[in-house]
Formats: sequence, structure tokens, C-alpha cells
Amino acid sequence: MISIRLADLAEVRAAGVVRPVSAEWQAVTSAMRRLEMAAGPTLDEQCSRLGELPVGSAAITTAGDLPFQFMVHAVVRSCDEQVSASSVRRALRNALRRTEEWGMEDIAIAPFGTGAGNLDADDAARVMIEVLHEHMNSARYPGRVEIVVDSEYEREAFARQLAAQALPSLYDPGEDVGEPQHGSNGETAS
Repeated sequence: MISIRLADLAEVRAAGVVRPVSAEWQAVTSAMRRLEMAAGPTLDEQCSRLGELPVGSAAITTAGDLPFQFMVHAVVRSCDEQVSASSVRRALRNALRRTEEWGMEDIAIAPFGTGAGNLDADDAARVMIEVLHEHMNSARYPGRVEIVVDSEYEREAFARQLAAQALPSLYDPGEDVGEPQHGSNGETAS
């Protein structure tokens, strides 16, 4: 099951959170910077010990001061390689492999590849939904993915891609995308 939620990623409840980072462990969006700050210095220490990683790779650490057990860091860009549909695809596939290896039943995931100078939200959503669908059809874990977006624009882009691919989700394709139904937690629901 895939759901979309407009929320602060630091406040979700899940076994793990998957976030995009640069090869140098830098936050790639302001939402990811807020997540790092909420996690505290333990997260920074763990990441710095891992050293620079190649684009497309993924690593797991604890989540520091955040309310979930694990954080999966997926490298979407480096100084030498900018964000692309290919780098998003590789990084997300490897991140999902880590969640499978660690048996994470439910994960929250931030949009990959969005932000200034990167992929448009629709392009990022298309790639991510394709990869999630492919993985969830062949793997046991995760069984539930919550895509946590930072804006209504991103929520609409992911909702359109779920509807276009006719995937099971908490988004009702019969709804007008411009008039979503929200629960008290901001989650799009049918």
C-alpha cells in the first residue's frame, strides 16, 4: 500500500525513514535539512564515519533523536553527478533493498530528486512510483510506504502518478486532484 501525506517527515511513525542525500551527506532540500536538525548530532556522527558514498548507493543508520528506529540514506547526487531520473532510480532501488534486508514493514519516504535545479515533482514522482511498484510486487518488505511531501504541489504530483499507474493507494483516482480529502493528519485518503 502506498499513501501520500503532506507533513513533516520528522514527525511520522514508521520503522524507518528513507531520505535522499548527496554523496557528501549534505541535505538536498530544506525539508531534509530540517530532518537532520531534528535527528541531532548522533546522526551527523554516524554519517561522517561512513564517508563519501557513490551516487545510487544507500546506507542505514539509526535515526538519532527521531521517533523511528532506522534512517536509510540514498545518494542522489555528487559534485560530479547531478540529480537525474537515473540517479533517483538507482538510489531508490538500493534504499528499498536495504529496507527489505532489514525487514522494515513500513517506511516513510521523502521525494527524491526534487528541489531547485533538480527534477520536476512530476518527473520525480513518476520514477519513484515506478520503482516502488516494481519493488513492492516482488519483495516482502516494506508492505506499506508513506510518501511524505513538503508541499501541496508535490502531493498533487505524486497523486497524479499513482492515479495514472492505477496503483492501490489511499488516493482515490475518482477525486478531483485539486480538491483532496484530508484526514486530521493531512493524509490524502479515499
